[in-house]
Amino acid sequence: MYSPLMQSIFEREDLPIVTAETLDDFARNNGDTILFVTGDWKRHVEVNDVAVILPEILKAANGALKAAVLDRASERAVQTRFRFSRFPSLIFLRDGEYLGVIEKVLDWEDYVREINRMLAEGPKPIPAYKFPEGCAPAPAAAK
Repeated sequence: MYSPLMQSIFEREDLPIVTAETLDDFARNNGDTILFVTGDWKRHVEVNDVAVILPEILKAANGALKAAVLDRASERAVQTRFRFSRFPSLIFLRDGEYLGVIEKVLDWEDYVREINRMLAEGPKPIPAYKFPEGCAPAPAAAK
């Protein structure tokens, strides 16, 4: 399910595991939240890196952010809902409303800039799904 490193971090940091069904309750009851969507740690080499970075983000926020980890069985449902395309991802919510997503690993300065931007802008609609470059559907045929 999760790597041994991730499991130890989740336990040490007391990060709850939420499902697609329990996510909304967690997010609505915790203000500004981060949902860590890991993906398969054996396929996505950056998963352990983000697991190490997440507690540092929480510490830098001085209690202003709460985090949870998404149960692996809920990943596709949440991916469809929030329309992100890469793992690992950090989804930011305010009282359950969408703020944005950070996909994959960033430099620390980029995390700080992106998180501050999302928090300052506030909730917004979930963006339309974007196909990865080179994977866009063929244009509709003219009639």
